[in-house]
Amino acid sequence: MSAEIPRMRPISQLTQPEAAGLDGLLFDLDDTLLDHGKLSEAAYASLFRLQESGLRLLAVTGRPAGWGEVIARQWPVDAAITENGAVTLYASDGLVRRHDSVSEDERRRRRIRLAALVAALREAHPELRAADDVGARHSDFAFDIGEHQRVAPEVVHAVCALAREHGARTHASSVHLHLTFDGDDKASGVVRTVRLLWGTDPTLLRFRYAFIGDSENDAACFAAFRTTIGVKNLSGRPTVGPRFVTSAARGRGFAEAAAHLVALRGG
Repeated sequence: MSAEIPRMRPISQLTQPEAAGLDGLLFDLDDTLLDHGKLSEAAYASLFRLQESGLRLLAVTGRPAGWGEVIARQWPVDAAITENGAVTLYASDGLVRRHDSVSEDERRRRRIRLAALVAALREAHPELRAADDVGARHSDFAFDIGEHQRVAPEVVHAVCALAREHGARTHASSVHLHLTFDGDDKASGVVRTVRLLWGTDPTLLRFRYAFIGDSENDAACFAAFRTTIGVKNLSGRPTVGPRFVTSAARGRGFAEAAAHLVALRGG
């Protein structure tokens, strides 16, 4: 757990009134729900218990839209907000629907620009390797910096600086470095999705939805919502850290937080 993120309290200190006032739980995937990319029985079962307690569930991840389609189709969730907020997948009338933040024409233009940027970055840093899920991506490109290989922090910083010189935005998670020409982040993706699906006033979201995550690309959600939880393996330097932290890491930490929320809500 990072010592650079102060004032976190044990998840056991989350109170019953705060838990009872929630409408939903937003959760990251890698190193939050998942253990090194694997979904454990305990973490997956926790989703069913959370849903039974009356919470809406939204996965909020840097993983690709292709993952989101499977999640929205098969998991007990209301939506999957993917690619760091840009693309939402949700089930409606027996179908999985995709909501992109931009038009098809604009998406096509951005993908052409992104391909040119990726080529330039690979020329400057030939040691970079694409993440193994890039074929399922719709709005961004991801380099593997910690999933199957380790990339030195100074290389990641240099790549980020070069990408920004080309007008791109970057998001670094515990496993991937994302490049995009979109302006979204995880929090803006949540706001757009909840408004789309339920017409909720964005000003209410801060108090009605909790978020649980583990890394620096979760910073927007740690800042946007009141009830925020970090799993024990929390890393990076988010500008605003979570209010609560679990005693266990990754999927076990998620299950720990879920059990506390369900108990407080009378489940």
